[in-house]
Amino acid sequence: MRTPARRPSNWTRAGSLLALGLAAAVVASGAGARPPGVLVRLLDHTQRKHPNALWHVVHDLCVTDMRASGHPAPCAQVDLSGGFALIKDMGHQTQYLLIPTARITGIESPRLQDPDAPNYWRDAWQARALVEQALGRELPRPDIGLAVNSIPGRTQNQLHIHIDCVRPDVITFLADHQKEIGSRWSILTKPLDGWRYHVRWVAGEDLGDHDPFKLLARTDPAARSDMGDETLAVIGAVRPDGSPGFILLSAQGGGDNDDAAVAERLLDHSCRVAQADAATVRP
Repeated sequence: MRTPARRPSNWTRAGSLLALGLAAAVVASGAGARPPGVLVRLLDHTQRKHPNALWHVVHDLCVTDMRASGHPAPCAQVDLSGGFALIKDMGHQTQYLLIPTARITGIESPRLQDPDAPNYWRDAWQARALVEQALGRELPRPDIGLAVNSIPGRTQNQLHIHIDCVRPDVITFLADHQKEIGSRWSILTKPLDGWRYHVRWVAGEDLGDHDPFKLLARTDPAARSDMGDETLAVIGAVRPDGSPGFILLSAQGGGDNDDAAVAERLLDHSCRVAQADAATVRP
């Protein structure tokens, strides 16, 4: 097992806040049209930090509405053929979540390694347009990232990919260390946010057939042996020569201190990079 780093402090508390925000979204989206029993159960689930809250929202509400009326409420989008839904995190201005419409618990699920498994990361990257819509402006490629947390670092037992802005210090760090990031997994020479991340480069404007779940499990034996303790982030990037691609970052928790690996920490739900961009705009 790879050497773990210290545990991030109280980051997983955001999951319970998200669940409460989802319940609020259900009410705001037109609760009167829904069976009261479903809403009561959903609110009860979220208020008790139920680990299946996301699954109930997507499966019982969004998918049902999409099939019945063609409307994805309370989700922002449901792609039945693609097998995923997109939902707005009501607790933050810009964050969206991509959630499979199939029952997939998380990064540890063997179903993600099936040859015909959907590339949810590719769909999540395409959904970055929703983040930009929430901001009212486009963002440079390195300003947007995706993340999935480990089993100990999450509160929900349904796979969800976080889509949001990247922390400014993370953008700077990755730009400064680009020479270390090649086409195979390697370890950064310096810790990022207290963690010794494994990194690799994937070239391309979009992810195409490159599925980060498979790239991690099939090319890193240490990760493959215990995917449940893994966390994974995918951040947009541009090489000095202008060629686009992605930086993949993985870390494994566990060990003597029972550290939880939470790549979501690399994202910034207040989107300070957009504020900085806006501050540089002149009339």
